[in-house]
Amino acid sequence: MIEIQGATKIYSRKAQPALSNLDLEMNNGEILGLVGLNGAGKTTTIRMTSGIIFPTSGKVMVDGFDIVKQKVKAARNVGWIPEFPNFEPNAKPLPLMKYFAGYYGMKSEEANKKIMDLLEKVSLKPYLNRKLRNYSQGMKKRFAIAESIVGDPQNVLFDETLNGLDPEGVLFVRNLMFELRKQGKAILLSSHILSEVEDVADRVAIIDHGKLIKVLKRNELKSLGKLRVHLQIENFNDQCKALLSEYGEVEVDESEIVLRDTTIQYDQVSVIPEKLVNSGYRIRKFDPVGESLEDYFFELIGVKK
Repeated sequence: MIEIQGATKIYSRKAQPALSNLDLEMNNGEILGLVGLNGAGKTTTIRMTSGIIFPTSGKVMVDGFDIVKQKVKAARNVGWIPEFPNFEPNAKPLPLMKYFAGYYGMKSEEANKKIMDLLEKVSLKPYLNRKLRNYSQGMKKRFAIAESIVGDPQNVLFDETLNGLDPEGVLFVRNLMFELRKQGKAILLSSHILSEVEDVADRVAIIDHGKLIKVLKRNELKSLGKLRVHLQIENFNDQCKALLSEYGEVEVDESEIVLRDTTIQYDQVSVIPEKLVNSGYRIRKFDPVGESLEDYFFELIGVKK
């Protein structure tokens, strides 16, 4: 578990704080999505959490250890996969992994088995004799994943890891996050691919200009922003359209009716089918949906798509 308590990060007195009084928790057994525009403070949050940089003020606690006062104990329980992994270009994966494993005091036999298991898990076992400079960007990210979890950290940070991956790579990372969550670990996914965050996150934290502006729970993601309702009604007519118009703008095509810009909240939407049925209309489809996370995000921070 990671607790960020009132953290502020100032790089320069001439510039605005990169982070300002940030309070955020990453709980065990959950995936927390972190979203924001470039420069919003996502990478600063991750670098601060992993101990690469320190907060100017405030605290970062990793499983009860202060990242500043107890850095060694705190940082060893954080695995960080950066957006652009950077390794010694002439190194090969096996000896480099053994070097990283040495930080955790693993015995040689134990380390060898774990390293081989991890390299197989990330589909790099056939490329053990290839230097890292000859790895593709996707392969480097897979190696970074293996390197970051060799010490079995309780907290794993994915910093734009999905960026540049092919569909197979995205699926691999997604399944890995689910596996780590099942093991009770705290997972952070920072990504500009909001649809992917929406699919996997248990909570989503939105930051803008270094400030936390919203945290959304999983059950809130289906009812974001203005509600839209998709309907199919067997005996639809002008009177039915007039009835629906009481709740928003009605669009009709050959396959379905769409009720947009509704004036009703998600938890009250059941009054619509109730009124239709009471008026004698036969409903074949009733599907209320909110805005996508992407649409809601841009609306919340005041940016036009």
